Amino acid sequence: MLPLSGLADEAADDIAGQIAAHRELGWSALELRLLHGKQFASAAVTEDEFARALAAIQDAGLRVSGFASAIGNWSRPINGDFAVDLADLRVLIPRMQKAGTRFVRTMGWMQAGTSDQVWRDEGIRRYREMAKLAADADIVLLHENCEGWGGTSPDHARAFMEAVAHPNVRYLFDIGNTVSYGLPTLPFYEAVRPFIAYVHVKDARRNPAGGKSNAFTYPGQGDALVREILADLVRRGYTAGVSIEPHVASIVHLGEGTKASPEERFASYVRYGHELEALLRSLP
Repeated sequence: MLPLSGLADEAADDIAGQIAAHRELGWSALELRLLHGKQFASAAVTEDEFARALAAIQDAGLRVSGFASAIGNWSRPINGDFAVDLADLRVLIPRMQKAGTRFVRTMGWMQAGTSDQVWRDEGIRRYREMAKLAADADIVLLHENCEGWGGTSPDHARAFMEAVAHPNVRYLFDIGNTVSYGLPTLPFYEAVRPFIAYVHVKDARRNPAGGKSNAFTYPGQGDALVREILADLVRRGYTAGVSIEPHVASIVHLGEGTKASPEERFASYVRYGHELEALLRSLP
């Protein structure tokens, strides 16, 4: 079975709860995004807070599969201050090295009224600059199909990766984001497949009217072809692993954690993990 991990803040805000969910699942790794609502991949989490969290993870016999940063995310416009992203990356690199992981999830910035050409060109320029830091630190920037010019269509995704053309920039394919952004799943997967270095698992039902959807489901119950994509990856020898990002109880990184109780969040996260395991066991 593929190595399994998850964006742990969807289970709990505190590191003890995040660890507990993964131990209940019997998984050996977790992906770090938020600690009490603050980005692990930024100075918002202090060095002391990070050191204590990492020690707790390691004491529990777990490892860090990667970091899910806010670099280029939905809160950062392409015409905003790039120094913010570079500052996050400089804080993050030593944390990645201490945690023993090479993977960090990044995105492509909001368009914010700029032209498509500016959005594309500035995104490529920024990734090339970040790639220099990544290469020096021997880490991998994983561009996710989310916000950003390189996530708006299969053709854009491939063109973006071909333009950046750097071994330390690879693609993070979030299976469910295709549906949640109203994009075709299979063509998108086929376009980025040569560049995929990691995978996030979420699922959702398509919006009948077209466009974006927040109708998130357990894996295999939506329209994102989760089973088909994972089966193809396994058949092709993919071994890097996957992280769950359920969104079924709450969309934590959007500040919606209060919509579900802590108990509901924890239970739905563990259930999601078990349902993914069952789906993987059923693959041909």
